[in-house]
Amino acid sequence: MKNNWKYILFPALLILFLTVTLVISSLKGRVPSNDISVTGNTAGNLNNHGLFCELDGKVYFSNAYDNGCLYSMNTDETEVRKLISGNISSINAAGDYLYYFMDTADSGTGFGYMIRTYGVYRAKTNGKASVCLVRDGCVTMQLVGDYLYYQRYNNQDFTKFYKLKTDKSENILVSDEIINPAACNNGIIYYNGQNKDHYLYALDTRTDTSSTVYEGNLWYPIYQNGYIYFMDVGNNYRICRYSLSEQNVEILTHDRADCFNVGNSYIYYQKNDADAPALMRMRLDGSEPEVVAEGIYENINITSNYVYFNEFNSEVPVYHTPSEGAVNVTAFTAARDAALAE
Repeated sequence: MKNNWKYILFPALLILFLTVTLVISSLKGRVPSNDISVTGNTAGNLNNHGLFCELDGKVYFSNAYDNGCLYSMNTDETEVRKLISGNISSINAAGDYLYYFMDTADSGTGFGYMIRTYGVYRAKTNGKASVCLVRDGCVTMQLVGDYLYYQRYNNQDFTKFYKLKTDKSENILVSDEIINPAACNNGIIYYNGQNKDHYLYALDTRTDTSSTVYEGNLWYPIYQNGYIYFMDVGNNYRICRYSLSEQNVEILTHDRADCFNVGNSYIYYQKNDADAPALMRMRLDGSEPEVVAEGIYENINITSNYVYFNEFNSEVPVYHTPSEGAVNVTAFTAARDAALAE
């Protein structure tokens, strides 16, 4: 009888070991839940392709000097290092994770790039444990709580609006409408209509239902501190802001804007002018307009320390200027040097 215990104890210990291992493995792979108020990037950055994203003193960015590969650095541009290969955009960050769209089609040359890899991905903030959440084309993507709301694109359905759970367990069609999820506050996505009008709408992600906010004619809304900043389509794409509390519109500039972004103190925008095009900035109320750089620029992304941009149709060089204080445009050499060191 004593000898029989050996035959019972060993399988029992083996089952216990396997069970504990399975539980630990499951917990390690689990993505912690986010509060509904958590978003992955600013609307202004995402409207400019989401090439820079800041979280907890780190900036994650698509390095144009290295075919758009994902890099990280401190907010003062020190400790620049490569995290992930592949052309990265729509960067979102929250907690211990990064979420992004990757497409290797234009990421480089050689055998490693012969097969196209694309989709919505999740990785640790150190670049490890990268996993494809869905093999879809993605136009713009915003993290809202535990879901990635994104514009899915393919050649059959064209653009539709989906939400994808961060643990990959759900991928749900939200709407057949073309909805830009970039502008989000406390679980509410503010977007302009595209199918039948350009009104301002609010989609409550708790119920995925929409309501009309303002019957205007707007494009690229950005939420900040109770205001929706937008391009006024019906009036030469000038930049205005709509007060959600007062329900009125302020005209901030009569300049025609090609693109814009909103920082803590300034609005940066590309002035469309046949004779004198320029990257401009002005205060949030439209005061103190000034030239940042003469010429035509795009991809205006803002972090706590810098504003990044490049010349139209020329990914490099990338320029930057301090986001606060005096204008001082210089080349983003830290990214260039890090790419050359690879």
